[in-house]
Order: sequence, then structure tokens, then C-alpha cells
Amino acid sequence: MIKQIFCLIVLLFLVSCNSTKPVTQTHKRNTTPAKKTVVYTKTPSANGVATKRLEVVNQYIEQYKGIAMSNMKNFGIPASIILAQGILESGAGKSSLAVNSNNHFGIKCHNDWEGEFVHQDDDSEKECFRKYEDPAGSYKDHAKFLTTKKRYASLFSLAKGDYVAWAMGLRAAGYATDPLYPEKLIAYIERYDLHQYDSQVLGKSGVNYPVSSRVDNQVVNGDGTLYEVQKGDTLYSISKKFNVLVEDLQRKNNLTDNAISIGQKLIVK
Repeated sequence: MIKQIFCLIVLLFLVSCNSTKPVTQTHKRNTTPAKKTVVYTKTPSANGVATKRLEVVNQYIEQYKGIAMSNMKNFGIPASIILAQGILESGAGKSSLAVNSNNHFGIKCHNDWEGEFVHQDDDSEKECFRKYEDPAGSYKDHAKFLTTKKRYASLFSLAKGDYVAWAMGLRAAGYATDPLYPEKLIAYIERYDLHQYDSQVLGKSGVNYPVSSRVDNQVVNGDGTLYEVQKGDTLYSISKKFNVLVEDLQRKNNLTDNAISIGQKLIVK
């Protein structure tokens, strides 16, 4: 009897030990490397941006050169100056004021304006700008603005073919506060050959350049210097040549990147 009890105790002890033994789980390590997903984004090239800009400006010139030449005949303002101002002031017709209000020259309401208008921030907040039914109205108002304001009277004693003198004269008369305004107009005129439209109106094969002179691809116009881009030039190499910053070249020439093309005229001073 005692032997049976002893065997029962041993049996219970063995069962108890077996039930408390920890269970070990093994996990197989995944040695296969995770696949990486690479996303490629396509960004426009510098040449693509420059080409697009060239197309936009050329389309603008083609669309408004007729109005500019007509205004030159009727009001005596060089067509090259009119087009250059339109390109500069309206971003070649892409500015919000040009798109939404057909105002290509940033003409403000003033006291004599009785037509539609819009408010837009400029030198001050919510300034009043004229709104036109079509861009032709803006071009006509631009001509009237120059011909009726006394401070611009001296411009009309200048030669109609001398776009350099006109550009300088506009700045001197207070048309724009930007000190580089004349150089920007001249750069557009020479870059896009806008003086050809002056020649067409004047019936000449060329125009006068009494203020400018060309030496080694540099055109010196009053206080500004225009440089004609040559093969192999980069914006960086030009900046070193004229001892200016790349950022300054971009700002002076309204460039959004470093893209330039052979024959392009750049303001470098």
C-alpha cells in the first residue's frame, strides 16, 4: 500500500514538471531584402523653359505688332518701345492684370477714368487699375497717356528711330521707378529685333543709334551695358567676365533660371 502511494506521488511529480516546462517557439528569419520603390519625377530642362518663354514672347509680338506700328503712325511713339513696354509690363500678356483686365501697361485709374476697374496690390495695397474690353483699348490709352502728359513732351523731340534715347527718356521723365527700366526695354528690343517695326513705319532699312556703340559684342547704352551671348557662354562665365553675381544677372534680365541662348542680349551692368 505504501509502495503504491509512493509510486503515485512520483508520477504526479513528473507530470507536474512536464506541464511547467516553457514552450520555445522558433521564427525563421526572412533574409530576402525588401524591394525598394524608386519614383522618378520629370522636371523641365532649362532649355525647355527658355524655348517656351521664347515662343510666348514671339506670339505676343506677332499678335500686337500691327497695333504698335499703327500707334507709331498715329501718335509718334516708336513701335519698338510700345512692344517692349507691353512685353515687360504684362509679362508678354501673361500677367493677371493683362489676362483678367486686358491692361497691358499697368495703367492706373487716375481721376479722369470713368470705365471699369479692378483693385490689385502694387506700390500700395488694392490700387485701382483700368479694365478694358480688349487689349487694343489698353494700347490706345498707353499712347494717349504719353502724348497728353506734359512730363513726356520732351520725348517727342527725339528721333523716332532712336529707341535707345526713347528708353532713356522714359526713365528720365519718371515713367518707371526701376533704375534699370531703360536697359530692360533695350534688351527686349535688341533680343527680339523689335526695331524692325520702326523701320517699316519709317520706310528705312535701318534705324539710328546715336547713343549706342558696339565694341567686341558689347553694346554700351548710356549707363547700361548689353552683352551678346556667344557660343560656350554660361551665365556663370558671363558673371565672372563682368564681375557681377549670377543672381544679379537673373534679376536684371528677368531670368527665372540659368538658361541663355547664343545671340541673346543680356544687361550686365
